[in-house]
Amino acid sequence: MVFSSILFVLFFLPAFILAYYAVPKKLKNIVILLGSIVFYSWGAPKFIFVILGTTFLDFHLVRWMSQMKKPLHRRLMLAFSVSINLGLLCYFKYSNFFIENVNAVLSLLGSEQHIHWTKLVLPIGISFYTFETITYVVDVYRKVHKPLDNFWSYQLYIILFPKLIAGPIVRYHDLADQIDDRSQYETIDNILIGFYRFAIGLAKKVLIANQMGLYADEIFAMNYAGLGTYTAWLGILAYTFQIYFDFSGYSDMAIGIAKMIGFRFPENFNNPYVSQSITEFWRRWHITLGAWMKNYLYIPLGGNRVKTKGRLYFNLWLVFLASGLWHGASWGFILWGAYHGLFLVLERGFLLKVYEKIGRLPSMLITFFFVMIGWVFFRVEHIKDAFLYLKRLFVFERGMTSDLIDSEFYFYLIVAIFFAFITCLKFGLKWQNAIFFDSYTNKRHITVFILALVLLILSISSIAALGFNPFIYFRF
Repeated sequence: MVFSSILFVLFFLPAFILAYYAVPKKLKNIVILLGSIVFYSWGAPKFIFVILGTTFLDFHLVRWMSQMKKPLHRRLMLAFSVSINLGLLCYFKYSNFFIENVNAVLSLLGSEQHIHWTKLVLPIGISFYTFETITYVVDVYRKVHKPLDNFWSYQLYIILFPKLIAGPIVRYHDLADQIDDRSQYETIDNILIGFYRFAIGLAKKVLIANQMGLYADEIFAMNYAGLGTYTAWLGILAYTFQIYFDFSGYSDMAIGIAKMIGFRFPENFNNPYVSQSITEFWRRWHITLGAWMKNYLYIPLGGNRVKTKGRLYFNLWLVFLASGLWHGASWGFILWGAYHGLFLVLERGFLLKVYEKIGRLPSMLITFFFVMIGWVFFRVEHIKDAFLYLKRLFVFERGMTSDLIDSEFYFYLIVAIFFAFITCLKFGLKWQNAIFFDSYTNKRHITVFILALVLLILSISSIAALGFNPFIYFRF
């Protein structure tokens, strides 16, 4: 089940909200747990036992670790717990990739023998809840917070359905107090603001991302060898906006649903395409993943405290290589991560000074260009095909075009560009703050409620009529 489906919008979510507010305070967490289990089981009934089993094991391992007095024993238990979680992630997500590459090497060596392997299905959301499990284990080890006494509180933290499938990635200590008591935030004001956020996120996903995805899929399904340069640029532009509005829209919906039941999730996107460097882009894109990588990988590697620039640059590059691998088991994702890591190193070296000299607008356009080129590796998983597509971007030749490229495409492209860069304008930033962050007056509630209702109706109509509703991060 995904947020942008008729089943979820018209049936599951209303029923869940009604049930949540119909029961007394002591039963609210039970409603969330049951709702989350139903939500996850609907799309992956076989894998609900994986997530329930691992949370049960982790809860007890962490409690045992906290009771150990010898540092060596604590480190061993930490390593054991992290190994189990990463082991499951690697087994489900990377074993197919590993076997395919081993067989490819065997073929190159002339061997006729291959490893036979039944391809595994990836449990939905495993990359996200694995990282959250590791935050809990590591934070208890670091004594950031005490281990939980109540298993169901930990279960709720992991399986909380608004963030379960695609984040935001929330550290436990940011959510701990909210799990115990969030009654002060269960207000009409927050329910309405959460509804607005959900409706806007749904519109971003359905009215922009899905439309861009139609054209992107059409162009990326063509034979790259004969693809026209103009069409190739339209394809990567469409995908650039599809992935942003798809993922940021989902994050908006997650934050909105959470707000409706009293939770406060961290922001996950902050207009990343207005960034003036790749460094700034990663402070604005998938913010919670960047924070996780910083706290649980970059800092343990030494962070900014390393003695040499060479080691600093290597750590930066390694973190983004890992980020690429986290997104998917293919060489395309790995190259995408390495590509971004390279630019972070170059910016630390000299590029940031160049951007300062040339000014805001040129820096933003150059950064957007670099980001867009990077999306080719993200979208085209086979490296040979990715470089072929990149070649078609710069050969400046006529070739095959898509029949879908018409006035309707250009309309949606202009809409996508406008809303992706709206905060470059003063009124755009003012609108964003008024809707998402400023306090609400009765007049503002009425205005935004009407806007949200219109967007909701348009989104539901589009879902029913279009029949095209992919979710890019569903497979991560």
